Amino acid sequence: MPIDAAKALAAEPRTGEISWTPRDVLLYHLGIGAGRPATDPGELRYVLESRLHVLPSFATVAGAGAPGVISGLSVPGVDVDLAQVLHGGQTLTLHRPVPARGTATATSRVTAVYDKGTAAVLVLRTEVADADGPLWAAEAQIFVRGEGGWGGDRGPSARLAPVTGGPDRTVERTVREDQALLYRLSGDYNPLHADPGFARLAGFDRPVLHGLCTYGITLKAVVDTLLGGDVTRVRSYATRFAGVVYPGETLRVRMWRQGSGGVRVSVTAVEREDAPVLADTVVEHS
Repeated sequence: MPIDAAKALAAEPRTGEISWTPRDVLLYHLGIGAGRPATDPGELRYVLESRLHVLPSFATVAGAGAPGVISGLSVPGVDVDLAQVLHGGQTLTLHRPVPARGTATATSRVTAVYDKGTAAVLVLRTEVADADGPLWAAEAQIFVRGEGGWGGDRGPSARLAPVTGGPDRTVERTVREDQALLYRLSGDYNPLHADPGFARLAGFDRPVLHGLCTYGITLKAVVDTLLGGDVTRVRSYATRFAGVVYPGETLRVRMWRQGSGGVRVSVTAVEREDAPVLADTVVEHS
């Protein structure tokens, strides 16, 4: 079996130094569609270095996205076909606001391997700290098609109870045709998002948008719509990737306030009859 769960779980954590600058933050923000309209003060705080606010989801690409999903596939006990890999879900917990410039230590390891029958799910946890202490912790759920069926633990369900009633706010965000080509410059060079031939091998008509790009677009919509544009209010952010997005499509982001400290979110693709894109999505805030 290409995935040896016991070996992957027993592997030593990987630790390395990561660093980032305001230029990296600016590129990330442009990669998730910030800066439109270009003269809007609310957009300039994401794309102008003199007033730069760091969207917390930048943490998923800080240090050029390493360690990330691709790194999680290079641990002992894991040998899989990249064309069969999908990002299944992502969680992010913030200990402090992400600075616009930083150097930190990132420690990552596979914390779980689940057998979903027709697929395997690897959980890669990364903890990041700088000289002042912990900054954030992230968990990526990596879905590998065709690698299940060995009789292992199926793992917990990521499904949440459906929300009731209409959303408090609904906004739409248009994804540029070249969005994936721009976003990949933040560190995720998986050819699935750029090479039409590779995308077809993976079973898609054309390259798909990075799930983490949709993740960033969505968090920005929540911050701008319900949190007054204050990126420092975000405490955690979790989602399940329920479907793909194709560059050029329109995202419909529905938001439900959950008491004083939470927002439930769903994201769908407008042009495909509201096909689900992000589900079981929660933003916790102060």
